[in-house]
Amino acid sequence: MGAIAATGAAIALTAVGVLNQDGRAVLVGTAFTAMAALLALHGLATPDVIFGFNGVVSFSGGATLPVGGAVLALSALPVFRGSQGVKPLLWLQGALLAGIAALGLVGLLFPSLVPAVPAPASSAALAVLLLGLAFYGVLGLRALHTFLLTHRGSDLFVLLGLGWLTSALVAALVLDYSQLGWWVGHGLEIAGIAFVGGAVALDLHRGVQSRPLVGDLRGSALVSEEESFLGSHIRALMLRLAEKDEYTEEHTRRVALRAVQVGEELGLPPGRLRTLATGGLLHDIGKLSVPDEVLKKPGPLDEEEYALVQRHPEHGRRLLRELGGFAEGVLRLVHDHHERLDGKGYPQGLSAEELDLDTRILTVCDVYDALISTRVYRAAWSAEKAIAFLHEQAGAAFDVRCIDALADVLAREAASPLRAAV
Repeated sequence: MGAIAATGAAIALTAVGVLNQDGRAVLVGTAFTAMAALLALHGLATPDVIFGFNGVVSFSGGATLPVGGAVLALSALPVFRGSQGVKPLLWLQGALLAGIAALGLVGLLFPSLVPAVPAPASSAALAVLLLGLAFYGVLGLRALHTFLLTHRGSDLFVLLGLGWLTSALVAALVLDYSQLGWWVGHGLEIAGIAFVGGAVALDLHRGVQSRPLVGDLRGSALVSEEESFLGSHIRALMLRLAEKDEYTEEHTRRVALRAVQVGEELGLPPGRLRTLATGGLLHDIGKLSVPDEVLKKPGPLDEEEYALVQRHPEHGRRLLRELGGFAEGVLRLVHDHHERLDGKGYPQGLSAEELDLDTRILTVCDVYDALISTRVYRAAWSAEKAIAFLHEQAGAAFDVRCIDALADVLAREAASPLRAAV
């Protein structure tokens, strides 16, 4: 009964995915429809309940998780992720359901036609197990990458669900029905389908695409969709900053985007990309404490006004500490983003050995965006001129690795003036 209910839920998930033209959701719905339908057939074919002894019960039980893992593994192919993948996935789902129905009908009427499945823990069963573990291992790594970026509960559910499905696969291929673990595996299978499918359904309810199984979430999405991935408190601070000064809010978004792009270019792990996204968005939050007549002054600042602006990193760190919930890495980025390798930055004049790579990335991206932005007291610099200036200061003020990575990111953009030069 649980498997029949799961089949209906998986079909409903597919239908919602079709309405939203979300290939990721349809892919998950297709995999779980096949898995739940096979598991339902497995239960219906239990010997001496409705039917006598038959081979369907063994075959359907053994095929459930490998079939589901194979379908989910199709998420590696870009064609199945977007709206273009919806139609072929529907054909696949229809074919799988027709095949499962045919297996049940023919197998229960003519049991001898159902092929034998590998005996538990046999060489053939272990070979199938290794193949299945490879499928679920890849999916688990993708889900882990997404969770480390987002820290969302729903993405953690996907990771847990995949773990349970993997455990169920082991139980199905290594144990037999006389062992308790074999029966526990059935429960884990249903729970895994519920957790992963439920998380995808929740994303659809939020109006966003579900990405844990695909693992294609980029750090830039944390910046563009900060409320979904970083939390409502970040969104509230950004709105407050926009009310204070629209230019500063737009500047912080551009800097945060460039910072995570450079971080990805340099191979930073997901957790540090998340820190860069958060620190980049909030690095100028201390300017909430700067008077409007100074922050929005239509001209260069005098010495006293500049000294006032120079205190914004300290104000920002203090504000975030008072609010609570921000990692030390985020606080460090907010406080140190105006420091320089030669010790001539502010507010503390830190030296190169005191500045980590994340801070160096944010510093380069912050200066680059400031240079290419139009201000009331000067025209915007070209991208080439800004990169050339950063290179002139490389080693003294800025980290050359970060400058080169930024130049590479810019060069890949279609309309970049640096594309031909790099």
